[in-house]
Amino acid sequence: MEQTTASPFSGYQKFVIFILAITQFTVILDFMVMSPLGDILMKSLKIQPGQFGIAVSAYAFSAGISGLLTAGFADKYDRKKLLLFFYLGFTIGTLLCGLATTYEFLVAARVFTGIFGGVIGSISMAIVADIFPIQQRGRVIGFLQMGFGASQVLGIPIGLYLADLWNWHMPFLWIVAMAVIIIALILTKMQPVTQHLAVKKDKTPLTHLFHTLINKEYRIGFAATALLSIGGFMMMPFGSAFAINNLHITNKELPIVFMVAGISTLVFMPLIGKLSDKVDKLRLFAFGCFWTMTVILFYTQLGPTPLWLVIAFNILMMMGIMGRMVPSTAIVTGVPEMQDRGAFMSINTSLQQIAGGIAAFVAGQIVVQKTQFSPLEHYDTLGYIVSAITILSIFLMYRLTLMIKRRPVQAPVAQVKTDTEISPENA
Repeated sequence: MEQTTASPFSGYQKFVIFILAITQFTVILDFMVMSPLGDILMKSLKIQPGQFGIAVSAYAFSAGISGLLTAGFADKYDRKKLLLFFYLGFTIGTLLCGLATTYEFLVAARVFTGIFGGVIGSISMAIVADIFPIQQRGRVIGFLQMGFGASQVLGIPIGLYLADLWNWHMPFLWIVAMAVIIIALILTKMQPVTQHLAVKKDKTPLTHLFHTLINKEYRIGFAATALLSIGGFMMMPFGSAFAINNLHITNKELPIVFMVAGISTLVFMPLIGKLSDKVDKLRLFAFGCFWTMTVILFYTQLGPTPLWLVIAFNILMMMGIMGRMVPSTAIVTGVPEMQDRGAFMSINTSLQQIAGGIAAFVAGQIVVQKTQFSPLEHYDTLGYIVSAITILSIFLMYRLTLMIKRRPVQAPVAQVKTDTEISPENA
């Protein structure tokens, strides 16, 4: 795709980026914290890798099903109200996770959280597509994905510290405290996002959902995103258990690994976002994929490893993952037509979550741990599977890029207030 000079953000656009980024931070942290807590949870609840895989996939499956059920309605309402509704449900679900006392309670709480949390990302992406032109979306998505790095720099180390100081419930309760503040900000500061409602729609919600699902061009985008999700979900749930039991990283060293990798993400993410708006997104995506595959194939073969080398591998891995995540997300946001954005993003996120749930479940069946303190076996098999899937995703992203190039550039729908139009009361 041809790149043009990106225009600066208005004051309100900066606020939207901030509120969506901080929202994503809590949602990502709620999911991400399950991985570093994996070893603690498996030992505390006396469960096997397969059971932990189910606990992780429970969120993903419920999120995916919820997204599909709500996709037909995603373009029927003010996106701000949808964001508030689902974020409130996510907060309640996270509170239930913090109150869980048994494995069964935790799985049920993860299902409830997934029903609401899994839709938030698609709503956020629809808001981005409405407010920001595609020439700005690389930078916007770069900032939003900083929530991924921030969750590792601040969220996961603090969460692990709270879990070590008290118990594994505390990280979830801490997320709830932050979410309450965010709900207040969205309610009082964010403008309605309703311009998409002006587009005439003759379809019922179910018809809208069906027509979006059967669109040939959209299906390519769905498949590409699902494949990328399989790679992330397949390895991540057992990352901390692999580091502790195979690489011999201690529980006190684990937060350092996540924190340093997260800091590198915060440094590289805005740079990758800017680069994504200046160079060909497909080339950047392909480079990130091959980089990630190379690091993964080496990392999954490691045995006992010094802390500094584990940190170095995690930094390199995060660089590759972020290098493909930003351009791929920017490309996918250019796939749907204006009137289908909400439904497309909902379905896309749903299939992403369902694919991830399947990946986490399958990974739990592949990975074996003979005792609670023995090394994980067959973790390297996951690396081979992820690499093969990554190659296929490059081909699908190539087809998406060709499709988007044939279209005229789409302007953003929403006309938000400029700095001068925002009064002190609404600022």
